[in-house]
Amino acid sequence: MKKVILIPDSFKGTMSSTHICSLMEQSILHYYPEATVVSLPIADGGEGSVDAFLSAIGGERVTVSVTGPNFTPVEAYYGIVNGDTAVIEMAAAAGLPLAQTDGRPDQRTTYGVGELMLHAAHRGCRKIIVGLGGSATNDGGVGAAAAAGVRFFRADGESFIPVGQTLSQIASIDRSTRDPLLHDVEIITMCDIDNPLYGEQGAAYVFSPQKGADEKMVAFLDGQLRSLSAIIEQSLGKDVSQLPGSGAAGGMGGGMVAFFDATLKMGIEVVLETVRFDEQLVDTDIVFSGEGRIDSQSLRGKVVMGVAKKTQAHQIPLIAIVGDIADPIEEIYSGGVSAVFSINRVAKDFSQIMHRAPQDLARTMDNVMRFLQLTGF
Repeated sequence: MKKVILIPDSFKGTMSSTHICSLMEQSILHYYPEATVVSLPIADGGEGSVDAFLSAIGGERVTVSVTGPNFTPVEAYYGIVNGDTAVIEMAAAAGLPLAQTDGRPDQRTTYGVGELMLHAAHRGCRKIIVGLGGSATNDGGVGAAAAAGVRFFRADGESFIPVGQTLSQIASIDRSTRDPLLHDVEIITMCDIDNPLYGEQGAAYVFSPQKGADEKMVAFLDGQLRSLSAIIEQSLGKDVSQLPGSGAAGGMGGGMVAFFDATLKMGIEVVLETVRFDEQLVDTDIVFSGEGRIDSQSLRGKVVMGVAKKTQAHQIPLIAIVGDIADPIEEIYSGGVSAVFSINRVAKDFSQIMHRAPQDLARTMDNVMRFLQLTGF
Protein backbone atom coordinates (compact mmCIF):
# COMPACT_ATOMS: atom_id res chain seq x y z
CA MET A 1 0.00 0.00 0.00
CA LYS A 2 1.39 3.38 -1.02
CA LYS A 3 2.04 6.18 1.45
CA VAL A 4 1.96 9.71 0.10
CA ILE A 5 2.65 12.96 1.98
CA LEU A 6 1.16 16.27 0.81
CA ILE A 7 2.92 19.37 2.13
CA PRO A 8 2.19 22.40 -0.09
CA ASP A 9 2.29 26.10 0.69
CA SER A 10 -0.74 28.17 -0.25
CA PHE A 11 -1.07 29.68 -3.71
CA LYS A 12 -1.62 33.24 -2.55
CA GLY A 13 -4.74 34.82 -3.94
CA THR A 14 -6.20 31.56 -5.24
CA MET A 15 -6.00 28.53 -2.92
CA SER A 16 -5.16 27.79 0.70
CA SER A 17 -2.74 24.98 1.45
CA THR A 18 -5.63 23.00 2.98
CA HIS A 19 -7.64 23.33 -0.26
CA ILE A 20 -4.61 22.24 -2.29
CA CYS A 21 -4.15 19.16 -0.11
CA SER A 22 -7.79 18.23 -0.63
CA LEU A 23 -7.53 18.49 -4.42
CA MET A 24 -4.28 16.52 -4.50
CA GLU A 25 -5.71 13.79 -2.30
CA GLN A 26 -8.73 13.34 -4.57
CA SER A 27 -6.47 12.68 -7.57
CA ILE A 28 -4.22 10.29 -5.67
CA LEU A 29 -7.09 8.23 -4.29
CA HIS A 30 -8.70 8.06 -7.73
CA TYR A 31 -5.70 6.11 -9.01
CA TYR A 32 -4.64 4.48 -5.73
CA PRO A 33 -7.79 4.01 -3.60
CA GLU A 34 -5.91 2.07 -0.93
CA ALA A 35 -3.14 4.67 -0.52
CA THR A 36 -2.42 6.31 2.82
CA VAL A 37 -2.43 10.06 2.22
CA VAL A 38 -0.99 12.33 4.92
CA SER A 39 -1.91 16.01 4.49
CA LEU A 40 0.33 18.62 6.09
CA PRO A 41 -0.90 22.04 4.91
CA ILE A 42 1.66 24.81 5.36
CA ALA A 43 1.49 28.52 6.12
CA ASP A 44 4.46 30.87 6.38
CA GLY A 45 3.69 32.53 9.70
CA GLY A 46 1.09 34.95 8.45
CA GLU A 47 -2.65 34.58 8.22
CA GLY A 48 -3.69 30.94 8.24
CA SER A 49 -0.68 29.60 10.12
CA VAL A 50 -2.63 28.53 13.20
CA ASP A 51 -5.33 26.78 11.18
CA ALA A 52 -2.68 25.09 9.01
CA PHE A 53 -0.93 23.64 12.05
CA LEU A 54 -4.22 22.51 13.60
CA SER A 55 -5.30 20.91 10.33
CA ALA A 56 -1.96 19.16 9.94
CA ILE A 57 -1.46 17.72 13.42
CA GLY A 58 -4.54 18.58 15.48
CA GLY A 59 -4.75 20.62 18.64
CA GLU A 60 -6.83 23.32 20.27
CA ARG A 61 -7.80 26.75 18.98
CA VAL A 62 -7.89 29.27 21.84
CA THR A 63 -9.80 32.57 21.50
CA VAL A 64 -8.77 35.53 23.67
CA SER A 65 -9.79 39.17 23.92
CA VAL A 66 -6.62 41.28 23.63
CA THR A 67 -5.48 44.78 22.78
CA GLY A 68 -5.66 45.46 19.05
CA PRO A 69 -3.25 47.56 16.99
CA ASN A 70 -5.22 50.73 17.77
CA PHE A 71 -5.37 49.99 21.53
CA THR A 72 -8.98 48.84 21.31
CA PRO A 73 -10.08 45.29 22.22
CA VAL A 74 -10.11 42.62 19.51
CA GLU A 75 -10.96 38.94 19.50
CA ALA A 76 -7.73 37.10 18.69
CA TYR A 77 -6.70 33.47 18.81
CA TYR A 78 -3.80 31.05 18.89
CA GLY A 79 -3.38 27.30 18.62
CA ILE A 80 -1.98 24.70 21.01
CA VAL A 81 -0.36 21.71 19.30
CA ASN A 82 1.71 18.78 20.53
CA GLY A 83 0.26 19.33 24.00
CA ASP A 84 2.44 22.24 25.09
CA THR A 85 3.35 24.27 21.99
CA ALA A 86 1.51 27.50 21.23
CA VAL A 87 1.34 28.78 17.66
CA ILE A 88 0.62 32.50 17.43
CA GLU A 89 0.05 34.65 14.35
CA MET A 90 1.10 38.14 15.36
CA ALA A 91 -1.35 39.39 12.72
CA ALA A 92 -4.21 37.95 14.80
CA ALA A 93 -3.66 40.76 17.31
CA ALA A 94 -1.75 43.37 15.29
CA GLY A 95 -2.58 42.67 11.67
CA LEU A 96 -3.34 45.21 9.00
CA PRO A 97 -7.01 44.21 8.61
CA LEU A 98 -7.53 45.05 12.30
CA ALA A 99 -6.16 48.58 11.96
CA GLN A 100 -8.18 51.54 10.87
CA THR A 101 -7.21 52.88 7.48
CA ASP A 102 -5.83 56.03 9.07
CA GLY A 103 -2.35 55.92 7.58
CA ARG A 104 -0.82 56.00 11.06
CA PRO A 105 1.39 52.93 11.57
CA ASP A 106 3.45 55.13 13.90
CA GLN A 107 0.65 55.00 16.50
CA ARG A 108 -0.15 51.28 16.41
CA THR A 109 0.95 48.65 18.89
CA THR A 110 1.91 44.98 19.15
CA TYR A 111 0.68 44.90 22.78
CA GLY A 112 -1.92 42.25 22.00
CA VAL A 113 0.74 39.88 20.69
CA GLY A 114 2.42 39.95 24.08
CA GLU A 115 -0.93 39.29 25.72
CA LEU A 116 -1.38 36.20 23.55
CA MET A 117 2.10 34.98 24.52
CA LEU A 118 1.36 35.47 28.22
CA HIS A 119 -1.98 33.70 27.91
CA ALA A 120 -0.27 30.72 26.31
CA ALA A 121 2.42 30.64 29.01
CA HIS A 122 -0.25 30.72 31.72
CA ARG A 123 -1.98 27.82 29.94
CA GLY A 124 1.19 25.81 30.52
CA CYS A 125 2.78 26.07 27.08
CA ARG A 126 6.53 25.51 27.27
CA LYS A 127 7.19 26.47 23.67
CA ILE A 128 5.75 29.44 21.79
CA ILE A 129 6.01 29.90 18.05
CA VAL A 130 5.26 33.42 16.84
CA GLY A 131 4.65 33.88 13.13
CA LEU A 132 5.57 37.29 11.76
CA GLY A 133 3.62 38.54 8.77
CA GLY A 134 0.81 40.89 7.83
CA SER A 135 1.53 43.40 10.57
CA ALA A 136 -0.01 46.88 10.80
CA THR A 137 2.71 48.05 13.16
CA ASN A 138 6.19 49.57 13.22
CA ASP A 139 6.96 49.55 16.95
CA GLY A 140 9.90 47.12 17.01
CA GLY A 141 7.93 44.75 19.22
CA VAL A 142 8.02 47.07 22.24
CA GLY A 143 4.25 46.76 22.69
CA ALA A 144 4.46 42.99 23.00
CA ALA A 145 7.36 43.37 25.41
CA ALA A 146 5.42 45.86 27.54
CA ALA A 147 2.48 43.45 27.75
CA ALA A 148 4.88 40.78 28.99
CA GLY A 149 6.13 43.05 31.75
CA VAL A 150 9.20 44.70 30.22
CA ARG A 151 9.37 48.33 31.37
CA PHE A 152 10.35 51.28 29.21
CA PHE A 153 11.38 54.57 30.81
CA ARG A 154 11.66 58.12 29.57
CA ALA A 155 14.57 60.34 30.62
CA ASP A 156 12.53 61.67 33.56
CA GLY A 157 12.09 58.14 34.93
CA GLU A 158 8.44 57.80 33.90
CA SER A 159 7.50 54.39 32.51
CA PHE A 160 5.33 54.25 29.39
CA ILE A 161 4.22 52.01 26.53
CA PRO A 162 6.05 53.20 23.42
CA VAL A 163 4.74 53.03 19.86
CA GLY A 164 6.56 53.60 16.61
CA GLN A 165 6.20 57.34 17.04
CA THR A 166 7.85 57.44 20.47
CA LEU A 167 10.71 54.93 20.30
CA SER A 168 13.25 57.74 20.53
CA GLN A 169 11.78 58.71 23.92
CA ILE A 170 13.01 55.45 25.48
CA ALA A 171 15.92 56.30 27.77
CA SER A 172 16.25 52.90 29.45
CA ILE A 173 14.77 49.40 29.40
CA ASP A 174 14.24 47.06 32.35
CA ARG A 175 13.74 43.45 31.29
CA SER A 176 13.95 42.07 34.82
CA THR A 177 10.24 42.80 35.32
CA ARG A 178 9.18 40.49 32.49
CA ASP A 179 6.68 37.83 33.59
CA PRO A 180 8.77 35.03 35.16
CA LEU A 181 6.59 32.39 33.48
CA LEU A 182 8.31 33.28 30.21
CA HIS A 183 11.78 32.56 31.58
CA ASP A 184 11.52 28.83 30.96
CA VAL A 185 9.55 29.05 27.73
CA GLU A 186 11.32 28.42 24.43
CA ILE A 187 10.27 31.16 22.01
CA ILE A 188 10.76 30.72 18.27
CA THR A 189 9.92 33.33 15.69
CA MET A 190 8.91 32.29 12.17
CA CYS A 191 10.49 34.78 9.81
CA ASP A 192 10.97 34.31 6.06
CA ILE A 193 12.64 37.62 5.23
CA ASP A 194 16.18 38.73 5.97
CA ASN A 195 15.73 42.50 6.19
CA PRO A 196 17.71 44.36 8.88
CA LEU A 197 16.00 46.53 11.48
CA TYR A 198 16.61 49.87 9.77
CA GLY A 199 18.14 51.42 6.67
CA GLU A 200 17.07 51.30 3.03
CA GLN A 201 16.32 47.58 3.32
CA GLY A 202 14.89 47.87 6.83
CA ALA A 203 11.42 47.65 8.30
CA ALA A 204 10.30 51.22 7.70
CA TYR A 205 11.56 51.77 4.16
CA VAL A 206 10.52 48.40 2.79
CA PHE A 207 7.27 47.64 4.60
CA SER A 208 5.70 50.73 6.23
CA PRO A 209 4.42 52.27 2.97
CA GLN A 210 1.99 49.37 2.57
CA LYS A 211 0.78 50.11 6.12
CA GLY A 212 -0.08 53.71 5.24
CA ALA A 213 3.15 55.62 5.81
CA ASP A 214 3.99 58.44 3.41
CA GLU A 215 7.55 59.31 2.41
CA LYS A 216 8.07 61.68 5.34
CA MET A 217 6.75 59.15 7.86
CA VAL A 218 8.91 56.38 6.40
CA ALA A 219 12.06 58.40 7.10
CA PHE A 220 10.77 59.30 10.57
CA LEU A 221 9.98 55.69 11.47
CA ASP A 222 13.39 54.56 10.26
CA GLY A 223 14.97 57.10 12.62
CA GLN A 224 12.82 55.83 15.48
CA LEU A 225 14.00 52.26 14.87
CA ARG A 226 17.61 53.48 14.85
CA SER A 227 16.99 55.02 18.28
CA LEU A 228 15.40 51.80 19.53
CA SER A 229 18.36 49.78 18.31
CA ALA A 230 20.78 52.06 20.14
CA ILE A 231 18.91 51.89 23.45
CA ILE A 232 18.54 48.10 23.17
CA GLU A 233 22.30 47.82 22.81
CA GLN A 234 22.88 50.26 25.67
CA SER A 235 20.35 48.77 28.11
CA LEU A 236 20.37 45.09 27.15
CA GLY A 237 23.79 44.63 25.53
CA LYS A 238 22.30 43.26 22.29
CA ASP A 239 22.92 44.53 18.77
CA VAL A 240 19.95 43.49 16.63
CA SER A 241 20.33 46.23 14.02
CA GLN A 242 21.72 44.07 11.22
CA LEU A 243 20.35 40.73 12.33
CA PRO A 244 18.74 39.09 9.28
CA GLY A 245 14.99 39.17 9.88
CA SER A 246 15.09 41.86 12.55
CA GLY A 247 13.13 44.14 10.24
CA ALA A 248 10.21 41.71 9.90
CA ALA A 249 6.76 42.87 11.04
CA GLY A 250 7.75 46.47 11.68
CA GLY A 251 10.92 45.52 13.50
CA MET A 252 9.28 42.90 15.67
CA GLY A 253 11.85 40.33 14.54
CA GLY A 254 14.54 42.33 16.30
CA GLY A 255 12.30 42.98 19.28
CA MET A 256 11.58 39.29 19.76
CA VAL A 257 15.30 38.60 20.01
CA ALA A 258 16.01 41.60 22.25
CA PHE A 259 13.10 41.30 24.69
CA PHE A 260 12.26 37.59 24.62
CA ASP A 261 15.56 35.88 23.70
CA ALA A 262 13.66 34.40 20.76
CA THR A 263 15.31 32.44 17.98
CA LEU A 264 14.59 33.62 14.44
CA LYS A 265 14.02 30.70 12.10
CA MET A 266 12.80 30.22 8.56
CA GLY A 267 9.14 29.32 8.63
CA ILE A 268 9.51 26.01 6.84
CA GLU A 269 12.17 24.87 9.33
CA VAL A 270 9.81 25.56 12.22
CA VAL A 271 6.90 23.84 10.47
CA LEU A 272 8.85 20.68 9.64
CA GLU A 273 10.15 20.42 13.19
CA THR A 274 6.72 21.01 14.74
CA VAL A 275 4.87 18.48 12.56
CA ARG A 276 7.73 16.00 13.14
CA PHE A 277 8.28 15.64 9.44
CA ASP A 278 11.20 13.23 9.73
CA GLU A 279 8.94 10.81 11.60
CA GLN A 280 6.18 11.32 9.02
CA LEU A 281 8.60 10.33 6.23
CA VAL A 282 9.04 6.78 7.54
CA ASP A 283 7.75 4.30 4.92
CA THR A 284 6.71 7.16 2.60
CA ASP A 285 6.82 6.40 -1.14
CA ILE A 286 6.47 9.91 -2.57
CA VAL A 287 5.96 13.50 -1.41
CA PHE A 288 4.06 16.30 -3.17
CA SER A 289 4.78 19.93 -2.32
CA GLY A 290 4.14 23.21 -4.07
CA GLU A 291 3.92 26.98 -3.94
CA GLY A 292 2.44 29.74 -6.06
CA ARG A 293 5.69 30.51 -7.87
CA ILE A 294 8.99 28.69 -7.90
CA ASP A 295 11.97 30.90 -8.70
CA SER A 296 15.40 31.90 -7.46
CA GLN A 297 13.84 33.06 -4.18
CA SER A 298 12.71 29.49 -3.58
CA LEU A 299 16.34 28.52 -3.12
CA ARG A 300 16.56 30.76 -0.04
CA GLY A 301 14.45 28.52 2.12
CA LYS A 302 10.86 28.63 0.94
CA VAL A 303 8.56 25.65 1.38
CA VAL A 304 9.52 23.42 -1.55
CA MET A 305 13.27 23.59 -0.95
CA GLY A 306 12.85 23.17 2.80
CA VAL A 307 10.89 19.99 2.18
CA ALA A 308 13.37 18.88 -0.48
CA LYS A 309 16.26 18.89 1.98
CA LYS A 310 14.40 16.37 4.10
CA THR A 311 13.15 14.12 1.30
CA GLN A 312 16.59 14.07 -0.31
CA ALA A 313 18.16 12.92 2.96
CA HIS A 314 15.62 10.08 3.10
CA GLN A 315 15.96 9.34 -0.65
CA ILE A 316 12.24 9.90 -1.25
CA PRO A 317 11.09 11.46 -4.54
CA LEU A 318 9.52 14.92 -4.31
CA ILE A 319 7.22 16.38 -6.94
CA ALA A 320 6.46 20.11 -6.85
CA ILE A 321 3.13 21.32 -8.23
CA VAL A 322 3.34 25.10 -8.67
CA GLY A 323 1.63 28.06 -10.28
CA ASP A 324 4.47 29.68 -12.19
CA ILE A 325 7.95 28.41 -13.01
CA ALA A 326 10.57 31.13 -13.44
CA ASP A 327 13.99 30.90 -15.06
CA PRO A 328 16.44 29.69 -13.94
CA ILE A 329 15.52 26.95 -11.46
CA GLU A 330 17.98 24.19 -12.38
CA GLU A 331 19.55 24.24 -8.89
CA ILE A 332 16.37 22.92 -7.31
CA TYR A 333 16.94 19.50 -8.87
CA SER A 334 20.31 19.05 -7.19
CA GLY A 335 18.60 20.31 -4.03
CA GLY A 336 16.26 17.34 -3.89
CA VAL A 337 13.29 18.17 -6.13
CA SER A 338 12.56 15.32 -8.54
CA ALA A 339 10.24 17.19 -10.91
CA VAL A 340 8.27 20.44 -11.18
CA PHE A 341 4.90 20.87 -12.89
CA SER A 342 3.05 24.14 -13.47
CA ILE A 343 -0.73 24.16 -13.26
CA ASN A 344 -0.97 26.93 -15.88
CA ARG A 345 -2.71 25.47 -18.91
CA VAL A 346 -3.50 28.54 -21.03
CA ALA A 347 -1.31 31.45 -22.13
CA LYS A 348 -3.18 34.29 -20.49
CA ASP A 349 -2.49 36.90 -17.82
CA PHE A 350 -2.85 35.69 -14.23
CA SER A 351 -5.78 38.03 -13.58
CA GLN A 352 -7.70 36.26 -16.34
CA ILE A 353 -7.01 32.70 -15.22
CA MET A 354 -6.72 32.89 -11.42
CA HIS A 355 -10.31 31.70 -11.07
CA ARG A 356 -9.28 28.50 -12.87
CA ALA A 357 -6.56 27.62 -10.35
CA PRO A 358 -8.43 24.86 -8.46
CA GLN A 359 -9.59 23.03 -11.58
CA ASP A 360 -6.20 23.49 -13.25
CA LEU A 361 -4.41 22.07 -10.24
CA ALA A 362 -6.78 19.10 -10.16
CA ARG A 363 -6.17 18.41 -13.86
CA THR A 364 -2.41 18.72 -13.43
CA MET A 365 -2.48 16.25 -10.55
CA ASP A 366 -4.58 13.91 -12.65
CA ASN A 367 -1.96 14.00 -15.40
CA VAL A 368 0.87 13.35 -12.95
CA MET A 369 -0.93 10.47 -11.27
CA ARG A 370 -1.96 8.99 -14.62
CA PHE A 371 1.70 8.96 -15.66
CA LEU A 372 2.90 7.52 -12.34
CA GLN A 373 0.41 4.70 -12.63
CA LEU A 374 1.65 3.89 -16.15
CA THR A 375 5.25 3.73 -14.89
CA GLY A 376 4.28 1.14 -12.30
CA PHE A 377 4.63 3.43 -9.29
